[in-house]
Formats: sequence, C-alpha cells, structure tokens
Amino acid sequence: MPRARPNRLLAVQRALRDAVDDLAFAAPVSHVYNPLRYAWRPAAAYFRRYLQTPKQVLFLGMNPGPWGMAQTGVPFGDVAFVRDWLRLPIEVEPPQHQHPKRPVLGGRCQRREVSGTRFWGWAQARFGAPQAFFGRFGVLNYCPLCFIEPGAGGNARNRTPDKLAPAERAALFAVCDAALVACCEELAPALVVGVGDFAYRRAKAALPPAFRVERVLHPSPASPVANRGWAEQVERQLRELGVSCQPGLRFNPTPTAANQPARR
Repeated sequence: MPRARPNRLLAVQRALRDAVDDLAFAAPVSHVYNPLRYAWRPAAAYFRRYLQTPKQVLFLGMNPGPWGMAQTGVPFGDVAFVRDWLRLPIEVEPPQHQHPKRPVLGGRCQRREVSGTRFWGWAQARFGAPQAFFGRFGVLNYCPLCFIEPGAGGNARNRTPDKLAPAERAALFAVCDAALVACCEELAPALVVGVGDFAYRRAKAALPPAFRVERVLHPSPASPVANRGWAEQVERQLRELGVSCQPGLRFNPTPTAANQPARR
C-alpha cells in the first residue's frame, strides 16, 4: 500500500493550528483552547506514528473534549488510553489563559474522558494492538478548538462549534473544511464516518462527492442511546455500512447500505 506523505499531514495540521489562532470568539465564550498549539508534541507524534498510510475508513469526531484532546492533543484522547495504549508522550505547555475549572494538566490529568474511553476501549477490545486498528482505520477531529463558557457559580460549560455565533461559525468552518479536504486527499479513505451528526454534516458539506460519507452514534455520555451499549450499537452500524470489525478483514461496502446514513 502506498504511503501517505506524513510531512504533508503535519503541514496541514500546522496550518490549521495557526489559522484557528487568528480567529476571534465573543461572549459567551470566555476561553478557547487550541491543543494543536500547546500539545503539539503528542499531536504530531500521533500523526507520525498512526496516520502515515492511507486508510480504508476515517472516523471523524467533532472537537476536543475538556478531559480528552484538550489534555493530550489526540482525538478522543482520554489520558490513560493515549499514554498506555497508544503509547504517546503527553508533554504539554498549558495555555496561559485557562478556566480554573478546566485546567490543562496533560499526563497528570486524573479525569477520564468518557467518549474517549468508549471509543479507544472499543478499538483495543476489538483489535488488540493499535497497529492492527490503524492498519485500516484513521481518526481525526473536524475542529481542533475547545470552547468554554462560564457556568453558574464559577463553573465551566463546553460550547460546541455548532452553537457559535453565525459569523464565528462561518470563519471557523471555512478553515476546518479546507483542512479536512486536504487530510482526506492524503489518506484516501474509501469511507468517511462522522462520529455523531455534527461531524457527519460537516464532512458531507466539505468533501467532494467522490468521498462516501456516513455516520455512527457518538459515544458521548450525554446521549441516553449511547449509554445503552455504545460499542455493540456502533459495530452493528458499521456492519450495515459494509465495515467488518474483525481484525484483518477489509472494508467491503454492502450494496444495501451504500449511500444510506447509519442510524443515529
């Protein structure tokens, strides 16, 4: 299998990192974290180690969670899985402007990211070693920024990209769309799978028709459906799309599933 150009992928991520740094976000957003900036070392290590070859299937997430990619620079990046399963260094230089309820601690973070534990826990249980999973699959986030707004009593709340003001959203989506297209051109996936509705919609809007885009259930604990056996449901959705979850088997789209979105 031909190798993608890792320097090109890193260049795309550097350009995305710099472009989103130039964007401005008004209240109610009070803090914006860019882990591609302060957690560049683990992020770059992830791209070099696991995204150097074309992928059959590319999973696309939304944006960093406060206890996941915001801590590690890795999509769905629960600290324990990034450290112990992906074996990546978690060395960060925390941003100066932090919300006291959302500190960036890197490898010292003790909080677990439920979405990350579900996603990477499924990958580990099904494929064993990371190399077996990444031999066929890739994982990216659409947006690299984590948005925080003040909550009651000094608490913090996440603000997802779709809840930004229209002008802010348009500027952000323009640079994220371009980065996604560039990454897909390099990784050449036969199937792009939006993890959740937001990622699915953005991939459909950004990518040329040549790319097949589908969706699966997001592993967020905020989803009552996901809390009822996320891994089993996602494996069923993937099978309906022709994606085998058995190690060593290749992507084989089923005619009945072609061009049909998976159930939410």
